[in-house]
Amino acid sequence: MQETCPMRADRLISLLMLLQTNGRMTADDLAERLEVSTRTIYRDLDALSSSGVPVYAERGPNGGCMLMESYRTNLTGLNEKEVQALFMFTVPGLLADLGADKASEAAMLKLMASLPAPFQQDAAFVQQRLHLDPAAWFQTEEDAPFLPLVQTAVWQNKRLRLNYRRGDGQWIKRLIDPYGLVAKTSVWYMVGGMYGGKIQVYRVSRIMEAELTGSSFERPVNFNLADYWQTWRDRFEAQQNRIAVELRVAPNSGPLLALVFGEGIVATLQAAPLDATGCAILSLTFDSLETASRQLVGLGTAVEVLAPPALRQKMYAQAQEAVKLYQATGNH
Repeated sequence: MQETCPMRADRLISLLMLLQTNGRMTADDLAERLEVSTRTIYRDLDALSSSGVPVYAERGPNGGCMLMESYRTNLTGLNEKEVQALFMFTVPGLLADLGADKASEAAMLKLMASLPAPFQQDAAFVQQRLHLDPAAWFQTEEDAPFLPLVQTAVWQNKRLRLNYRRGDGQWIKRLIDPYGLVAKTSVWYMVGGMYGGKIQVYRVSRIMEAELTGSSFERPVNFNLADYWQTWRDRFEAQQNRIAVELRVAPNSGPLLALVFGEGIVATLQAAPLDATGCAILSLTFDSLETASRQLVGLGTAVEVLAPPALRQKMYAQAQEAVKLYQATGNH
């Protein structure tokens, strides 16, 4: 009897799990998922059938490949929390960097197919509500004391009332339907909807106060957390890369800058080079000259714009206007 090679054995297991998880599938769909030819799929089906697996194929418009309904391999001994944990921290980007993305996908498929039906729902529940994005921005790890409460709201579809500090330092109040959490390296973001259907992203570390309202909400049926985050992230990065600004920052200005740019700026400031006077030379990006001047003017003499010249001139003009205003006031 000819021995089945390890590669084909793995493919046969994947084929079995695909049919067990999805039910009826066409040979073309199976061939695409397993990256083989349709003819190879039919040979694999024959091999499974010969080994005693009740698999069969039906031709015609409504045909396909399938297992007998009574055939199932169950994975037992897991409780609800354990199932959720297994599906919680699969990070596609990091696995791809290690060359293990295909292996991870196959492992998750096998696990999903082996779970009893109620636990498959638990796994799908986690995948709909938690997406991990490993690509780095400039932020470092930061405290997010309200993360457990936000996670509870996301898990239970509970509405949240927030007191939130924006990136420009302004405080706002919001009533949010939290759809999901995204981890951007060590920084957590909440994606949530507001009254009227508008969806926004909130940095969890900037939540100053939060409480569950006691009311529930209905998640949008077609909302996909990973797709929304990808679109929002691409738009955000494009905006952040429009204007590069070089600043001279006075010593001990980290807490003041954190009020405007968030806690992550402190680590960036600590790593910045120093000039002969002991000031840090810091490079930041803004989506426009207006945004840069609006955020920087409030920092007063804690920062000096070195470049670009257009922003330096704009800051000078704003300072001149302030001088005129207060000179006029002083003459009264």
